[in-house]
Amino acid sequence: MSAAPRAVGSDLGFKMFDKILIANRGEIALRVLRAAKELGIATVAVHSTADANAMHVRLADESVCIGPPPARDSYLNIPALIAACEITGADAVHPGYGFLSENARFAEILERHNIAFIGPKAEHIRSMGDKIEAKRTAKRLGIPCVPGSEGGVADEAEALRIIREIGLPVIIKAASGGGGKGMKVVRTEDEIAVLLATARSEAKANFGDDAVYIEKYLEKPRHIEIQVLGDGRGNAIHLGERDCSLQRRHQKVWEEGPSPALNAGERDRIGEICAKAMRELQYRGAGTIEFLYEDGEFYFIEMNTRIQVEHPVTEMITGIDLVNEQIRIAAGAPLSLKQSDIVIEGHAIECRVNAEHHATFRPSPGKIASFHTPGGLGVRVDSAAYQGYTIPPHYDSLVGKLIVHGRNRDECLMRLRRSLDEFVVDGVDTTLPLFRTLVRNQDILNGDYNIHWLEKFLAAGGMGEPET
Repeated sequence: MSAAPRAVGSDLGFKMFDKILIANRGEIALRVLRAAKELGIATVAVHSTADANAMHVRLADESVCIGPPPARDSYLNIPALIAACEITGADAVHPGYGFLSENARFAEILERHNIAFIGPKAEHIRSMGDKIEAKRTAKRLGIPCVPGSEGGVADEAEALRIIREIGLPVIIKAASGGGGKGMKVVRTEDEIAVLLATARSEAKANFGDDAVYIEKYLEKPRHIEIQVLGDGRGNAIHLGERDCSLQRRHQKVWEEGPSPALNAGERDRIGEICAKAMRELQYRGAGTIEFLYEDGEFYFIEMNTRIQVEHPVTEMITGIDLVNEQIRIAAGAPLSLKQSDIVIEGHAIECRVNAEHHATFRPSPGKIASFHTPGGLGVRVDSAAYQGYTIPPHYDSLVGKLIVHGRNRDECLMRLRRSLDEFVVDGVDTTLPLFRTLVRNQDILNGDYNIHWLEKFLAAGGMGEPET
């Protein structure tokens, strides 16, 4: 058998990795594995006992069991991951998204063991992981921010002072959090004492930190995020935006790019602001800067210092493999792209197909009896599921991501409709019926929605009466 071709690297002034350990599971582990193989890099899959038969484990060059099903004992077990690197000789770790992908301590420990972390520098992960520090950094870098407190809010008196400065309504947010935990909307001054205490309590319970801050609450914003790439040497570019406004409980459901709400001038303006900020920060790797957008203005929310679940939307409209770029940059390669190389072509939409009931969103783990994915021009399915696979109850419920590309948004929507009708998952409940409804809804077809639209649609019975 002939040897696999080696990835280019040393002849261009950097040495490509020999072996990457993928510190994740599911579709993102498979996505990273594919990128590594195309670069000629050997792969190591890690898995809990619940994931012994997972697709990424079957396809990797090597695999290591790192613990029992609970994530804290396996995918979040740093000593087990370091041991797996040492056993297999992996010289780099790709963390995917979730789990340890934004854990600065993990990045530092890997560095101490001479193992490369395929992601940003620990200092950037840490500064952007604290929402208050992230907002300070964004302001310093010239990124527009939502009016609000300069830092954490100490007490009710300070909260009232801020509210009277910026006006009601406001939103209280956990400094160390995300996913809607520790977030409370305040519409009257009478509510502030109770909601401040509740937000602090939720923040402490979920993140171990009760620090909260206050921002102006926007009534009908869209959620717009800008994809960036930097090489850590002062070179950085943006790859356009994704519109992630269709959300339930602050969790994204449907993402598309370009946004139906932006024009080319707005896209270029906010994109260059973000790219310039990343150059000044000397940011390394892939990242996403998230905004609320209302009445022509952008307001910084946070920065995710990792690959996003919805990164395929950007890949489909730019033709650029973001995971490949992550790996090259982490190996020491300079940024291979200039801003002028980035051309947005057509339109892409991603639907997150979860193993959940489409109306109640109750998780539905179990064995997949049959599994058939759509195909054809412009259709991509990122999934680690297969017929006979058992979705474990221990992790997130993502079955796969359907990503569709068209020459324009209308063609993309029609292709998405066709693809959703072809997608078959039997044996567990999924959210496919939700997407089949959304792709036929007039507001969605018109691109006329904001971050509150989906929850209002569901509350009004858009998917029928939830089961009791």
